[in-house]
Amino acid sequence: MERTPEEQSELNSLGDNIRKIRLENHLTQAELAAELDIEKPNLSRIENGKTNPTFLTLKKIARKLYVHVCAFIPGTKNEK
Repeated sequence: MERTPEEQSELNSLGDNIRKIRLENHLTQAELAAELDIEKPNLSRIENGKTNPTFLTLKKIARKLYVHVCAFIPGTKNEK
């Protein structure tokens, strides 16, 4: 199923926010992926807006980055 431009924009923003917070935590993709027990290419696809991560995956990433999952979601009050 193809995404609408709006959906793709939201996934891109989500990934950008995850990347920004990961870098603020001084972690490489490889380091965070290892802590999450996922493959680095999977994390890369999330950060590049190429995949739509599940809520549980987002919670797992948030826990490892010491933020609330809302920090990843564009337009929310907790977004960094």
